[in-house]
Amino acid sequence: MLVIGILLLALGGYLTPLSRVALSPFVGAQTWLAERYSALRDYLTAPPAVTRLTQRIAELEVLSALLDFARTNPGPEYLTAAVIGRDTSPFLHYIIIKRGSDDGLRRGMPVVSSQGLVGRVAAVTAGAARVQLITDPNSVVNVHIQPSGAEAMLTGSITGDLTIESIPQADNVQIGDLVLTSGLGGNYPANILIGQISGVSKLPVELFQTASVQPIVDFSQLEVVLVITNFQPAETAPLIPTPAP
Repeated sequence: MLVIGILLLALGGYLTPLSRVALSPFVGAQTWLAERYSALRDYLTAPPAVTRLTQRIAELEVLSALLDFARTNPGPEYLTAAVIGRDTSPFLHYIIIKRGSDDGLRRGMPVVSSQGLVGRVAAVTAGAARVQLITDPNSVVNVHIQPSGAEAMLTGSITGDLTIESIPQADNVQIGDLVLTSGLGGNYPANILIGQISGVSKLPVELFQTASVQPIVDFSQLEVVLVITNFQPAETAPLIPTPAP
């Protein structure tokens, strides 16, 4: 908890005076803790030999899935990053990855998995980065719904539920429709899969209809992600609060 707390303070801009030399041990320590936790969890649920084999197979499957995703989605340039921590706050939805400014990461870069959209880089240190998940209450993603072609905004929440707001009443949105990024606003590339419509609220007295979304990504199981490094986001404002000087 102490290690991840220090990392979160650094990624939030509160430890700016510290050099990368001072922060490197904390990144390494968090990586070690993440690996040990995973190993202990697997050891307690399966024999060691089976655990090692299962873990290796799982790692290969993840890497293979990421490779397939990159091959079937040409154009973007991807950088793999291991997930080494998660935000401890119940009101925020972030993960910490073991890639930082030394690897070319910049704030605003989109992050995906082999399934679909994860979020975007919110803060960066030399060796680590904080990723705001699309489930975060401060996350807003411009989306389009297929096959209707409706365009609207997807927002996160404290509970992690995803909601699409401001869908025109004239658009025929159905349960099971696909939700993808629209590319509008310049914060995400277009046509990255997010999930499916799981519920629709359409009242005649309202100007717009709303919909709930079941994400395709299981955010609780993220171990490795892909950062799109050649996408230049349009937004220049901070994604998270920056402390006053």
